[in-house]
Amino acid sequence: MTPLVLIPGMMCDARMWGGIDRDLGVPIIHHLPTTAQTMMVLAAIFLADAPPTFALAGLSMGGILAMEILRQAPERVDRLALLDTNPRAETPEAQMRRGPQISRALAGDLEGVIREDMKPNYLDAGPNKAVILDLCMDMALTLGPRVFARQSRALRDRLDQQGTLATFTRPALVLMGAGDKLCPLDRHQLMHRLMPQSRLHIISGAAHLPPLEQPGTTLRALREWLA
Repeated sequence: MTPLVLIPGMMCDARMWGGIDRDLGVPIIHHLPTTAQTMMVLAAIFLADAPPTFALAGLSMGGILAMEILRQAPERVDRLALLDTNPRAETPEAQMRRGPQISRALAGDLEGVIREDMKPNYLDAGPNKAVILDLCMDMALTLGPRVFARQSRALRDRLDQQGTLATFTRPALVLMGAGDKLCPLDRHQLMHRLMPQSRLHIISGAAHLPPLEQPGTTLRALREWLA
Protein backbone atom coordinates (compact mmCIF):
# COMPACT_ATOMS: atom_id res chain seq x y z
CA MET A 1 0.00 0.00 0.00
CA THR A 2 1.34 3.43 -0.96
CA PRO A 3 2.27 5.44 2.15
CA LEU A 4 0.92 8.93 2.76
CA VAL A 5 3.36 11.67 3.70
CA LEU A 6 1.86 14.45 5.84
CA ILE A 7 3.70 17.78 6.14
CA PRO A 8 2.30 20.29 8.65
CA GLY A 9 2.23 24.07 8.51
CA MET A 10 4.84 26.49 9.79
CA MET A 11 5.80 25.96 13.44
CA CYS A 12 3.51 22.94 13.71
CA ASP A 13 4.20 19.27 14.32
CA ALA A 14 2.17 16.09 13.76
CA ARG A 15 -0.42 17.26 16.30
CA MET A 16 -1.64 19.76 13.70
CA TRP A 17 -3.45 16.91 11.94
CA GLY A 18 -5.71 16.49 14.96
CA GLY A 19 -5.55 12.70 14.99
CA ILE A 20 -7.22 12.27 11.59
CA ASP A 21 -4.05 10.55 10.39
CA ARG A 22 -5.01 7.53 12.52
CA ASP A 23 -8.28 7.12 10.61
CA LEU A 24 -7.10 7.36 7.01
CA GLY A 25 -6.45 3.64 6.57
CA VAL A 26 -3.02 3.96 4.96
CA PRO A 27 0.56 3.92 6.27
CA ILE A 28 1.45 7.41 7.48
CA ILE A 29 4.81 9.17 7.39
CA HIS A 30 4.98 12.47 9.29
CA HIS A 31 7.65 14.81 7.97
CA LEU A 32 8.66 17.97 9.83
CA PRO A 33 10.54 20.56 7.73
CA THR A 34 12.86 21.92 10.41
CA THR A 35 16.46 21.29 9.38
CA ALA A 36 17.23 23.70 6.53
CA GLN A 37 16.38 27.23 5.44
CA THR A 38 15.50 26.78 1.77
CA MET A 39 12.65 24.82 0.24
CA MET A 40 15.03 23.23 -2.26
CA VAL A 41 17.25 21.78 0.46
CA LEU A 42 14.27 20.76 2.63
CA ALA A 43 12.84 18.83 -0.32
CA ALA A 44 16.16 17.18 -1.12
CA ILE A 45 16.56 16.08 2.51
CA PHE A 46 13.10 14.53 2.47
CA LEU A 47 13.60 12.77 -0.86
CA ALA A 48 16.90 11.22 0.23
CA ASP A 49 15.09 8.98 2.75
CA ALA A 50 11.55 8.86 1.32
CA PRO A 51 9.87 5.74 -0.13
CA PRO A 52 10.17 5.25 -3.90
CA THR A 53 6.58 6.48 -4.37
CA PHE A 54 4.14 8.11 -1.97
CA ALA A 55 0.97 10.12 -1.67
CA LEU A 56 1.73 13.64 -0.48
CA ALA A 57 -0.37 16.07 1.55
CA GLY A 58 0.76 19.38 3.00
CA LEU A 59 -0.90 22.32 4.71
CA SER A 60 0.31 25.90 4.34
CA MET A 61 4.13 25.72 4.50
CA GLY A 62 3.71 21.95 4.22
CA GLY A 63 1.89 22.44 0.94
CA ILE A 64 4.60 24.79 -0.31
CA LEU A 65 7.22 22.16 0.49
CA ALA A 66 5.04 19.49 -1.15
CA MET A 67 5.09 21.51 -4.36
CA GLU A 68 8.88 21.73 -4.24
CA ILE A 69 9.10 17.96 -3.66
CA LEU A 70 6.85 17.51 -6.69
CA ARG A 71 9.08 19.83 -8.74
CA GLN A 72 12.18 17.83 -7.86
CA ALA A 73 10.72 14.33 -8.17
CA PRO A 74 7.37 14.30 -10.01
CA GLU A 75 7.66 10.62 -10.85
CA ARG A 76 7.60 9.70 -7.15
CA VAL A 77 4.37 11.52 -6.19
CA ASP A 78 1.39 9.18 -6.62
CA ARG A 79 -1.20 11.82 -5.67
CA LEU A 80 -1.18 15.30 -4.18
CA ALA A 81 -3.31 17.15 -1.61
CA LEU A 82 -2.71 20.85 -1.03
CA LEU A 83 -4.43 22.38 2.00
CA ASP A 84 -4.66 26.09 2.80
CA THR A 85 -1.55 26.96 0.84
CA ASN A 86 -0.20 29.16 -1.96
CA PRO A 87 1.58 28.22 -5.20
CA ARG A 88 3.03 31.70 -5.74
CA ALA A 89 6.36 33.10 -4.60
CA GLU A 90 6.22 35.35 -1.57
CA THR A 91 5.30 38.97 -2.24
CA PRO A 92 7.87 41.72 -1.53
CA GLU A 93 5.62 43.06 1.22
CA ALA A 94 5.51 39.70 2.99
CA GLN A 95 9.25 39.26 2.51
CA MET A 96 9.89 42.55 4.28
CA ARG A 97 7.96 41.38 7.34
CA ARG A 98 10.09 38.27 7.76
CA GLY A 99 13.29 39.99 8.91
CA PRO A 100 11.84 41.79 11.95
CA GLN A 101 9.92 38.66 12.96
CA ILE A 102 13.07 36.54 12.78
CA SER A 103 15.00 39.11 14.83
CA ARG A 104 12.30 39.19 17.51
CA ALA A 105 12.12 35.41 17.70
CA LEU A 106 15.89 34.96 17.97
CA ALA A 107 16.03 37.72 20.61
CA GLY A 108 13.69 35.72 22.84
CA ASP A 109 10.20 36.86 21.84
CA LEU A 110 9.01 33.93 19.74
CA GLU A 111 5.88 33.75 21.88
CA GLY A 112 5.09 37.38 21.10
CA VAL A 113 5.57 36.88 17.36
CA ILE A 114 3.26 33.85 17.33
CA ARG A 115 0.67 35.54 19.55
CA GLU A 116 0.59 38.90 17.75
CA ASP A 117 1.51 38.20 14.14
CA MET A 118 0.34 34.66 13.46
CA LYS A 119 -2.39 33.37 15.78
CA PRO A 120 -4.93 36.11 14.89
CA ASN A 121 -4.99 34.77 11.30
CA TYR A 122 -5.28 31.06 12.08
CA LEU A 123 -8.85 30.22 12.99
CA ASP A 124 -12.50 30.86 12.31
CA ALA A 125 -14.81 31.48 15.26
CA GLY A 126 -15.75 28.27 17.04
CA PRO A 127 -16.14 26.64 20.46
CA ASN A 128 -12.68 25.06 20.36
CA LYS A 129 -10.80 28.17 19.26
CA ALA A 130 -8.99 28.79 22.56
CA VAL A 131 -7.91 25.15 22.88
CA ILE A 132 -6.62 25.05 19.31
CA LEU A 133 -4.72 28.33 19.74
CA ASP A 134 -3.09 26.96 22.92
CA LEU A 135 -2.00 23.89 20.94
CA CYS A 136 -0.57 26.12 18.18
CA MET A 137 1.46 28.04 20.74
CA ASP A 138 2.73 24.83 22.35
CA MET A 139 3.80 23.40 18.99
CA ALA A 140 5.62 26.63 18.10
CA LEU A 141 7.43 26.98 21.42
CA THR A 142 8.40 23.31 21.32
CA LEU A 143 10.07 23.79 17.92
CA GLY A 144 11.73 27.00 19.06
CA PRO A 145 13.16 30.20 17.57
CA ARG A 146 15.85 28.65 15.39
CA VAL A 147 13.28 26.54 13.55
CA PHE A 148 11.15 29.67 13.20
CA ALA A 149 14.07 31.48 11.58
CA ARG A 150 14.85 28.63 9.18
CA GLN A 151 11.22 28.16 8.15
CA SER A 152 10.70 31.91 7.71
CA ARG A 153 13.69 32.15 5.38
CA ALA A 154 12.52 29.12 3.40
CA LEU A 155 9.11 30.71 2.91
CA ARG A 156 10.60 34.10 2.07
CA ASP A 157 12.82 32.74 -0.71
CA ARG A 158 10.53 30.08 -2.20
CA LEU A 159 9.95 29.57 -5.91
CA ASP A 160 6.71 30.14 -7.79
CA GLN A 161 5.27 26.64 -8.37
CA GLN A 162 2.48 27.32 -10.83
CA GLY A 163 4.42 25.62 -13.62
CA THR A 164 5.01 22.60 -11.39
CA LEU A 165 1.30 22.13 -10.73
CA ALA A 166 0.39 22.62 -14.39
CA THR A 167 2.32 19.48 -15.33
CA PHE A 168 0.81 17.23 -12.62
CA THR A 169 -1.90 14.90 -13.95
CA ARG A 170 -2.45 12.40 -11.14
CA PRO A 171 -5.24 12.56 -8.49
CA ALA A 172 -5.24 15.86 -6.64
CA LEU A 173 -7.18 17.60 -3.89
CA VAL A 174 -7.22 21.34 -3.23
CA LEU A 175 -8.77 22.00 0.18
CA MET A 176 -9.23 25.14 2.25
CA GLY A 177 -11.17 26.55 5.16
CA ALA A 178 -13.74 29.03 3.90
CA GLY A 179 -12.49 31.68 6.35
CA ASP A 180 -8.78 31.36 5.54
CA LYS A 181 -7.22 34.86 5.53
CA LEU A 182 -3.63 33.72 5.07
CA CYS A 183 -4.27 31.68 1.92
CA PRO A 184 -7.57 32.96 0.51
CA LEU A 185 -9.93 31.50 -2.06
CA ASP A 186 -8.25 32.91 -5.17
CA ARG A 187 -5.06 30.94 -4.42
CA HIS A 188 -7.01 27.69 -4.26
CA GLN A 189 -9.03 28.47 -7.37
CA LEU A 190 -5.73 29.06 -9.14
CA MET A 191 -4.35 25.67 -8.04
CA HIS A 192 -7.60 24.01 -9.14
CA ARG A 193 -7.32 25.62 -12.60
CA LEU A 194 -3.69 24.52 -12.89
CA MET A 195 -4.73 20.95 -12.02
CA PRO A 196 -8.14 20.55 -13.72
CA GLN A 197 -8.32 16.94 -12.56
CA SER A 198 -8.29 18.11 -8.93
CA ARG A 199 -11.24 18.43 -6.60
CA LEU A 200 -11.69 21.82 -4.93
CA HIS A 201 -13.12 21.37 -1.44
CA ILE A 202 -14.05 24.41 0.68
CA ILE A 203 -14.82 23.66 4.32
CA SER A 204 -17.22 25.92 6.17
CA GLY A 205 -16.61 26.70 9.82
CA ALA A 206 -12.83 26.61 9.33
CA ALA A 207 -10.07 29.04 8.42
CA HIS A 208 -6.37 28.13 8.09
CA LEU A 209 -6.36 24.86 10.07
CA PRO A 210 -9.26 22.62 8.94
CA PRO A 211 -7.77 19.41 10.40
CA LEU A 212 -8.17 20.95 13.87
CA GLU A 213 -11.23 23.10 13.26
CA GLN A 214 -13.33 20.63 11.25
CA PRO A 215 -11.60 17.25 11.55
CA GLY A 216 -14.55 15.14 10.41
CA THR A 217 -15.07 17.03 7.16
CA THR A 218 -11.33 17.15 6.49
CA LEU A 219 -11.03 13.42 7.09
CA ARG A 220 -13.82 12.63 4.64
CA ALA A 221 -12.24 14.78 1.94
CA LEU A 222 -8.85 13.09 2.38
CA ARG A 223 -10.43 9.63 2.35
CA GLU A 224 -12.17 10.40 -0.95
CA TRP A 225 -8.89 11.65 -2.39
CA LEU A 226 -7.09 8.47 -1.31
CA ALA A 227 -9.79 6.10 -2.57
